[in-house]
Amino acid sequence: MNTTPAPSGPPPRWRRIAVAALVLLGAAALAWGWWQHEAAGEDPRMLVLYGNVDQRQVSLAFNTAERIIELAAREGDHVSPGQVLGRLDQRTPRLRVALADAQIGVAAQALARLKAGTRPEEIAQARATAAAAAADAEFAAQQLARLQAARDDTAGRGVAQQDLDSAAAKRKVALAQRDRADKALALAVAGPRREDIAQAEAQLAAARADKALAERQIEESELKAPIAAVVRSRLLEPGDLASPQRPVFTLAIMQPKWVRAYVPEPRLAQVRPGMAARVSIDSVPAMSLPARVGFIASVAEFTPKTVQTEELRTSLVYEVRVEVDDPDDRLRLGMPATVQIALDNAAARP
Repeated sequence: MNTTPAPSGPPPRWRRIAVAALVLLGAAALAWGWWQHEAAGEDPRMLVLYGNVDQRQVSLAFNTAERIIELAAREGDHVSPGQVLGRLDQRTPRLRVALADAQIGVAAQALARLKAGTRPEEIAQARATAAAAAADAEFAAQQLARLQAARDDTAGRGVAQQDLDSAAAKRKVALAQRDRADKALALAVAGPRREDIAQAEAQLAAARADKALAERQIEESELKAPIAAVVRSRLLEPGDLASPQRPVFTLAIMQPKWVRAYVPEPRLAQVRPGMAARVSIDSVPAMSLPARVGFIASVAEFTPKTVQTEELRTSLVYEVRVEVDDPDDRLRLGMPATVQIALDNAAARP
């Protein structure tokens, strides 16, 4: 029996479409299986967050207004505590120190004179003055007595009234001078008052305080690093006029460093301060640094635009600071970082 062979040629168009659909379905099945495998392989004991490196900064400024004569640090320099970073012109405070030294000398001599009291020679001079005043008073009294006797003997005709009045006035003056000399002698014997000594001591203390202030200004003419840090920026140059309101350097503190990340509200209960973590950066993805959770915010906020999360932008998150051990100084301010927090069994349960 004769059989007619099937006509040869390309398959119909619908067969090509069917084959392409089968290929696409197979690829989709493979992708779905891979996703399920990856989802099944996620570690429920690990929380992954994304954030940026942060560190504290210090703005250094001179405490006095003076001309800068030297700056000894540049951007990127590592500085140690107490290292001198800059100097001001010291001529003015040094002149103030010299002036204060002179004032201290004057005040010290005045105080020493008061504490030594009256010299014996001065007391002897006061005694002689008092004796002379007493003699003058006695002579004036005798003159007045003689004039009065002569007038009485002559029934007022031998002595004029004017002479009698003049003798009486001289006697009063002599008595007053005697009293003044006696009081001056008493003051010389008693010596200076306690109030005068206290005033001289206060003046000496004020002069010493002025010197200490000038010396303090000399010390403050040197700008020193308060802590180990890295110079981020140098804002002034030699020749500029420094002041407390114009920072000269901005320092970035090397330790501690932390990563500022944000935890979605549903995962907040899984994170506690002190939990162990690892931090990695994009430049060295194979390397991770040990870290720990140091701070969890108590107030929620909206997700920052720079944070990468799977939640919507309007969802609430809590700031978390993860402290990082970075002995090699690999982390930089603002650098993106990935945080992996190891969760315990109780915290990992949904």
